Amino acid sequence: MSERTERLYFASDYMEGAHPAIMQRLLETNLEKTVGYGLDPYSESARAKIREACQAPEAMVHFLVGGTQTNATVIDALLKSYQGVVSARTGHINVHEAGAIEFGGHKVLTIAEKDGKVTAEGVEHCLMEYWKDDNHDHMVMPGMVYLSQPTEYGTIYSLSELKEISRVCHENGIYLYVDGARLAYALACQENDVTLPDLARYCDAFYIGGTKCGALFGEAVVFSNPKTVPQFFTIVKQHGALLAKGRMAGIQFDTLFTDGLYDEIGENAIRMANQVRAALRAKGYEQGIENPTNQVFLIVDDATQARLCEQVELAFMERVDDRHVMMRIATSWATTQEDIDRLIALL
Repeated sequence: MSERTERLYFASDYMEGAHPAIMQRLLETNLEKTVGYGLDPYSESARAKIREACQAPEAMVHFLVGGTQTNATVIDALLKSYQGVVSARTGHINVHEAGAIEFGGHKVLTIAEKDGKVTAEGVEHCLMEYWKDDNHDHMVMPGMVYLSQPTEYGTIYSLSELKEISRVCHENGIYLYVDGARLAYALACQENDVTLPDLARYCDAFYIGGTKCGALFGEAVVFSNPKTVPQFFTIVKQHGALLAKGRMAGIQFDTLFTDGLYDEIGENAIRMANQVRAALRAKGYEQGIENPTNQVFLIVDDATQARLCEQVELAFMERVDDRHVMMRIATSWATTQEDIDRLIALL
């Protein structure tokens, strides 16, 4: 048996290729000829299905190639040259995108968070601090708020929290944008009460993640009001995020939004993650940040980390102290019961 087969991989949720239904559809349509840049019938069909799922018949939907390209493009499209984006200190755009937002000319303005989540009060305080500073004309103006659903720590915003943050943003004339790289896993968990129509109603822009949710690649950006960024297509092109063979993304999202596949993908990951959580509790492990989605965090000493990592690939999150680290186990649409059973045996 090869090393690849023996070793378990739980470091992330995009380690496999794509859901078999997507691979089959790509194969079936492989030799067809269509126009490019997402102007093909498959992309149009996917847009229609996403609009229906979001209950936003006028929404503008674009397919971009990846999460970092999406964040950098949307944020640059929404902000003026003198504005920055408010984010949790642990937000993906602040920690794990190699300064892509700053590279595009916009500062990430970090605020306090708890378990990856910011509050409406924290956002409002940030805005008030800017405006009451007599030197604010010499400072970067907050122009939008960035959230992710779920967060980097797998936590989720409730509908009431989303509404309050949206209220603060719009009362102060700034945009609200939600990164949905792992959105399928937020939508699927029992504790969640935020739906796609809610995101369309309360956010100026958000994206539906594909790369981490069963697609080979790709994210679907939704602007509920198509007039928000009327030249977004051109801006995507400027940022190198426009796929010439656009139907490759369109076919994938058309498949994900057929017969409830996107929901099904999320549900599998949550079932598997909940088994891991139960096993950790039963075996006396200290869990890190509790959350209901597909990322499970555990705190182990260095010796235990070394033992586990001999046979299973986990993600390192952060060092807790001189002798302990927090590791992440990520389940996905493709996680099997066999792999979960083997992981629990190793634990």
